[in-house]
Order: sequence, then C-alpha cells, then structure tokens
Amino acid sequence: MSELRTIDTGGARLACRVAGDDAAPALVLLHALGEDGSTWAATARRLAGRYQVYAPDLRGHGHSDRCPEYSFELMRDDVLGLLDTLGRDQVTLVGHSMGAVVAYLLAGERPERVDRLVLEEPPPPVPADPARILTEEEREEPASFDWKMAAAIYRQRNAPDPAYWNRLAAITAPTLIVAGGSGSHLPQNEMTRMARTIPDCRLITIEAGHLVHEKEPEEFTARVEAFLS
Repeated sequence: MSELRTIDTGGARLACRVAGDDAAPALVLLHALGEDGSTWAATARRLAGRYQVYAPDLRGHGHSDRCPEYSFELMRDDVLGLLDTLGRDQVTLVGHSMGAVVAYLLAGERPERVDRLVLEEPPPPVPADPARILTEEEREEPASFDWKMAAAIYRQRNAPDPAYWNRLAAITAPTLIVAGGSGSHLPQNEMTRMARTIPDCRLITIEAGHLVHEKEPEEFTARVEAFLS
C-alpha cells in the first residue's frame, strides 16, 4: 500500500506516492503530460517488493504546486530537489513521455545520481508538429493539471533545444528505451537514434502505442524487471 506525502523540493511542493521498504534501493517513476503519479499504480505495486518506489506528481500536475513557470529543466530540478530532501544519492529512474524527457535530462546533467534509467516512449529532441492548445472555452474545468503548464511544455516539446542530444550522450547509467511501435505518434526511427546516442543503451518495442505501461502493464513491467535484474 502506498502513502501520499507532500515533499518540498526547494522549487515546488510535490505530492508523492511512496511504497516499499525504507531500506530498499530507490526507484522514481515520472509520469506523462497531463497525468500524475497514480498512473504508475500497477507498476509500483509490482516493483515495491524490491525497491522503495516514489511516484511524484510533477509541478503543475495532480496534487502538486501550480507554479509561475514551467519547463522540462524546472521539472528536472524539482526531481533533484526531491531526491535531496529524501536523502537519496542515487536512484533508478523511470520516465514516460514528458517524464522521460525529465528523466534523461537529469541523467545527462547529473549522471552520478542515476543507477539505471528506463525511458518509455521518450519524445526525441527533434521538432514536432505543433499540438493545438485548447481555448479557454474548450477546456474542462477544474482540470487535474495547470493549462499554463501544458502550453509551456508543448512549446518546448515542439521546438526542443538541440543540446538535449548532448545530454543523452552524457548519460552513464545503463539505459532501456521502451518504444510503442507502429501505434505511437512519436517517430520510432528517432528512438533508434536516441538509443545509439546513449552510450550503454538497449531498445525494445512493445506494440502498444504511446501508453505502453498502461495498455500492456504485465509485459512492460516484466521487461523492465528483466532489465533491472
């Protein structure tokens, strides 16, 4: 059973679901845009026997702070602050979509903090087709996330910093990329390029589209456990 804690990262207060033994190695699960840590419930239950699992709501999501500014880098710094507050020097890091970008930026900026890295359907650092942001009239209120956050992340996602490739090349942790195959909206060939850029990386495909761990939870978790072993 997990508990929901509020943790001050120094940049934002993050709600964080915690499960597993305090003495176990730490594993952090980072969710996609517009979601929250609860989407990892099935994965967390299975991995909590081996790890202490942390599933935060990133800034602007779920029960975490709505903030004046949003970016992948600020979310990365929030996660680093979370680790510092928890006293976790090194963790296994798993990220999905937006959370995968946060994860690979952290692993590239502070490689000593990441023991193993799993990137599920990571958006590659290449320009994307601009996504239409809903107008205020079209938005469902209250939303479980900050619409200002969504707009900021979409802008950054659509025109990523080319230096992100350097961050990928700086990752030292053994890395697994889980691609969603033909049903994904992300360019699968660019995930192959990402896997070639990260020094110690393997790439697998689970034909589930973009939401791999939600649509194929058993296969996803089994493949992740095999990698972590």
